[in-house]
Amino acid sequence: MSQFNFEDHSHRRYNPLTGEWLQVSPHRAKRPWQGQQEKTAQAKRPAYDPSCYLCPGNTRANGEVNPNYTGTYAFRNDFAAITDDVPGGVMQEGELFLAKSERGICKVICFSPRHDLTIPEMEVEAIKEVVELWKREYLELGSKDFINHVQIFENKGEVMGASNPHPHGQIWAQESVPDEPAKKQQHLSNYYQKHGRTLLQDYIEIELQKGERILFENEHFVALVPFWAVWPFEAMIVAKRPVPSVDKLTEEEMLGLADAYKQLTIRYDNLFEISFPYSAGLHQAPTDGAEHPEWHLHMVFYPPLLRSATVKKFMVGYEMLGNPQRDITPETAAAMLRKLPAVHYKQRDAEQG
Repeated sequence: MSQFNFEDHSHRRYNPLTGEWLQVSPHRAKRPWQGQQEKTAQAKRPAYDPSCYLCPGNTRANGEVNPNYTGTYAFRNDFAAITDDVPGGVMQEGELFLAKSERGICKVICFSPRHDLTIPEMEVEAIKEVVELWKREYLELGSKDFINHVQIFENKGEVMGASNPHPHGQIWAQESVPDEPAKKQQHLSNYYQKHGRTLLQDYIEIELQKGERILFENEHFVALVPFWAVWPFEAMIVAKRPVPSVDKLTEEEMLGLADAYKQLTIRYDNLFEISFPYSAGLHQAPTDGAEHPEWHLHMVFYPPLLRSATVKKFMVGYEMLGNPQRDITPETAAAMLRKLPAVHYKQRDAEQG
């Protein structure tokens, strides 16, 4: 019988942040399509769209008019999933039926006044303005006595449910800590109590020594494909200094996060030479008034594309009934992303054209 090889044989990987397992089936990826490029038609958008409800000076669906903003701009979501005017209430019948009211605030963040730009096409200084806005919103929303968690995120691309192509993200701030950060809270706390260091502090130290899943690093942040990555080209940006939340970042660190955000998304776009879709967001300390030395700021990216611009990864069958599964290993995905140019393909084509 042959010797076991993680690059060839089926195995499970553990996610220490959530306590969950992942099924890896690398033998299924040994097919000729791996890494295939397949472009889709690129829609050319104008810098300003008079019909876009996020562009400066335009009227939104609720009748309000956007200011003629020149940088970033945040406003309360006109179609908020959670609102702050919900009266308190609990329904419980025995052990099996339980529901409770949930108050919160949802906001939209316009990254840029330009309708035709996405994060990888923006200047680093402009992206730093986005990070600065995240910081202000985290502090302002988190200071409210009924807000215990602030989730900052971006859905990019129609396939990820983005209803508007204008570069923007969202914030959902609410009473409860949602399931994903709650799971991380428990495991991060257990690790910190045992070792006196954050889990991600030790994790990135080992990953930097190994190098095989590292995509790049700058002075303040590391970008990598996690050992436990579920999505084919999942990635994570982790602060080198174990800061619990975005409000603790220095000016230089905010610039470092902006640089890492741009670098990673350039590689995503270059992979299949399209505007690469993903859901991404910050995971950071709750805003419940407690100290959280166990938390370590990181940003996660979950892209759905598998082998081309049009072939997607779906969570179906075993993955819905058992646990997540992937074919291409995180190490292979990291190697594919790492070798891509750091210059956006549109810029390269313009220089060559």
